[in-house]
Amino acid sequence: CWFFVLGLRVTVLLTSSLMVLGAGLRCVPVSDLEIRKKLIHGGQLLNGLAGPTVMNAAPFLSTTWFSPDERATATAIASLLNYLGSAGAFLVGPLVVPSPNGTAHVLLASQSNTEHIKDRIEAVLYAEFGMVSLIFSAALAYFPSRPPFPPSVAAASQRLSYRRSFCRLLSNFRFLMIALAYAIPLGVFSGWSGVLDLILTPVHVSQVDAGWIGFWSIVGGCVVGIAMARFADFIRGMLKFILLLLLSGATLASTWFTLTCLTSVTHLPLTTATLYTSCILLGIFLNSSVPIFFELFVETVYPVPEGISCGVVTFLSNVFMGVLLFFLTFYHTEFSWFNWCLPGSCLLSLLLILCFRESYDRLYLDVVVSV
Repeated sequence: CWFFVLGLRVTVLLTSSLMVLGAGLRCVPVSDLEIRKKLIHGGQLLNGLAGPTVMNAAPFLSTTWFSPDERATATAIASLLNYLGSAGAFLVGPLVVPSPNGTAHVLLASQSNTEHIKDRIEAVLYAEFGMVSLIFSAALAYFPSRPPFPPSVAAASQRLSYRRSFCRLLSNFRFLMIALAYAIPLGVFSGWSGVLDLILTPVHVSQVDAGWIGFWSIVGGCVVGIAMARFADFIRGMLKFILLLLLSGATLASTWFTLTCLTSVTHLPLTTATLYTSCILLGIFLNSSVPIFFELFVETVYPVPEGISCGVVTFLSNVFMGVLLFFLTFYHTEFSWFNWCLPGSCLLSLLLILCFRESYDRLYLDVVVSV
């Protein structure tokens, strides 16, 4: 929502400064553990405040800077590049910081004393602070709010006010349908992937292997998502069809993974290859759906500003993820219920998309007025 009030440049500088401050607080060398804990929590809070804004920047950025036949591709690149940071985290954690739970390789396990782990974690925190500071410096040096001339009619058009936008969203049943179709599976998947190493440990998959699974699922989702978005730019009016394909694949992949983990019941082969394949396919289908959902949100509720509509669905996604992780604090000894949440959420999303009636109000304005 800050994009609508402050503009793109001010918003990016504000959110990147929050990330710099948050990363810096986590690096403060304090010996008192209670103070250190408060600083880390404060840093995570500042980083969390900046996160949704960065996620929601892609549709606003693509509308402001790109023509109608480039918008979906620009949205995909801008939104999915955020996920590459998560992919890097899946690798950096297991490869840089040794595992203390005995699931790492022997060479790493032999080094995993407390001081060594502490030094490695601090090295990761300092590296993150350096990268965030570099990005902030680049944005401060050059990051214009908009191009000299608007690339489309929609980019130059007047948008609804903040209050009217929320009234329009809450009264639009079609928007609420696709908002839930996005928020439920993506929220569940975010919570599930965050504890993927814990889920895979009972089936004797190491932390390093779990990290590689998360890495390739995100990278694959980025590649497929950009390809799907480029297809949507070439053949307009196909966003619902693309989402149906992706969510069908996600439902099948999540069901395969869940049944594979129930070896005592289904007798499906439980191997590293099957776990890799099902998890990676699930990540590819769900992650690649993000930019397609964003474009469909904007088209459905136009002229509601992009940052407001995408901000609402991002908030809903975080709510579902938070609820799932809240239940995980009580039911953490056995994860089969957690695995079943995945196919259930994907199937529910698929049904909502099937019942959804798509419209392309922003695209119609660009085509009709331009002609």
